[in-house]
Amino acid sequence: EIVLRMPLPEDVPLKMISVRDIGRVAAALLLGTAQAPGGAVELVGDELTGPQIAAAFGAHAGLPARYEALPVSVLPSDLDRVMFREFAQAAEHPADPAMVRAIEPATLDLTEWIRATGWTAPTNVAPSP
Repeated sequence: EIVLRMPLPEDVPLKMISVRDIGRVAAALLLGTAQAPGGAVELVGDELTGPQIAAAFGAHAGLPARYEALPVSVLPSDLDRVMFREFAQAAEHPADPAMVRAIEPATLDLTEWIRATGWTAPTNVAPSP
């Protein structure tokens, strides 16, 4: 079983994008081969909730998967806690992955990213409590 734990409520979508796609979008904008509508682009390749993220990893691994929301207080530093609070607040403003795909059509969603990276489920982990 795959268990994904993050300090993010299970109904809050997390905005994600691969490092590869950040570079491709930035290069297109800097080289002038694409334009940013309104002068800015929110770099988002996918926007999924914790249960959806867990399900994507589980489907790829052929394993059952579940999500456990943790309290922000489990994070070791103020910076980490602030970051996850920002993630939760950012969900109040839905992203537009289509805008990124208009600039870079090969932008990866999470399922494609998992496949492209060759991710496999770890085999040497302790069982869940």
